[in-house]
Amino acid sequence: MNVILTQTDTTVGFLSQDAQKLYGIKSRPETKPFIKVYKDFRSFLDDGNRVIKNRKNLVRRSKKTTFIINNFSFRVAPPTINSQILRDTPWFYSTSANPSGEKFSRDFCKSKADIIVENANGLFEQSSSVLIKINKQKMRKLR
Repeated sequence: MNVILTQTDTTVGFLSQDAQKLYGIKSRPETKPFIKVYKDFRSFLDDGNRVIKNRKNLVRRSKKTTFIINNFSFRVAPPTINSQILRDTPWFYSTSANPSGEKFSRDFCKSKADIIVENANGLFEQSSSVLIKINKQKMRKLR
């Protein structure tokens, strides 16, 4: 599977269905999992995931928010760029497009990506998503 460099709903990111490629690019320990980004809530459910009933609307309607349920982190975010490859794939592992702990570097990103999907606005760094851990009783904002 290819590694795609694109503007995500939050910042510039690498997307791929192959987590091992992303671990190699980021030089990241394999104990730290990637966020799984779904193109819509239906894709999330079709992948065998569930959200407790009183949290479904929160997940479905959220914008720029990553959720953690039972150590599984995910985000429901439709593609921000009109691209066939992004529309056709139901989910990707996602990570920011930079070396671990460093700022965005266009040269680094271009050298690591197999496919670059960009619109007229180009690629630009923005703030990361809000991170919320949810379970039946509590909901806690982590970032």
